[in-house]
Amino acid sequence: MERTFLLLVAFIFSSGQCQDTDPSRDPDASLAVCKPDICSLIRDLGVHSAQILELQRLIQEQAQQLKALKESTSTAVPRVAFTAGLGHSIGPVTIKMPVKYQVIISNMGNGYNPATGIFTARVSGMYYFSYTMYNNNRGSTPNSEMSLMKNGQLMAYTSDIVGNDFQNSATNAAVLRLEAGDNVYTELYANRRIYDDGANYNTFSGFLLFPL
Repeated sequence: MERTFLLLVAFIFSSGQCQDTDPSRDPDASLAVCKPDICSLIRDLGVHSAQILELQRLIQEQAQQLKALKESTSTAVPRVAFTAGLGHSIGPVTIKMPVKYQVIISNMGNGYNPATGIFTARVSGMYYFSYTMYNNNRGSTPNSEMSLMKNGQLMAYTSDIVGNDFQNSATNAAVLRLEAGDNVYTELYANRRIYDDGANYNTFSGFLLFPL
């Protein structure tokens, strides 16, 4: 920008747009004065050049601040998310028990344990969880009943235990506040069953909304 400004000034002088104040003086030592409109143009260009340079400096500063904010955010917020499918039918079970979803679809942060069916919070925060229950009791009464549990306490519930239809699906969800070490899982009730054939009709999902 500065170089362009100087070249424009040189062009104006060389093109005769400026005149000498005292023709009797040595032209090499004379001070040239531009016509009023040309002088005004040069002054304006000088002002605009300074403003543009200042804007460029501010833009560069903001870009650096944005980059620093993005880096600090990405490193500070843990990434926790999972989805697991059942993959096979279970039940009827003799006692209420956690459902072990052993088909891992995703498990960012490794908070979900397929061996136990339990998600354990690594960090305190607000989490979202959902699960889907499916039955296919052809020719018999539906017999599915489940709940979403947090540290042994019921958070959400689904059931399909009446009627004579089949191939029913139910989903429930909850936003939970968890402390580090809290456990979340689903339970299948005693004498109940859920159906799956490898298509993952039954799933359990959760992810961290934001840490606390």
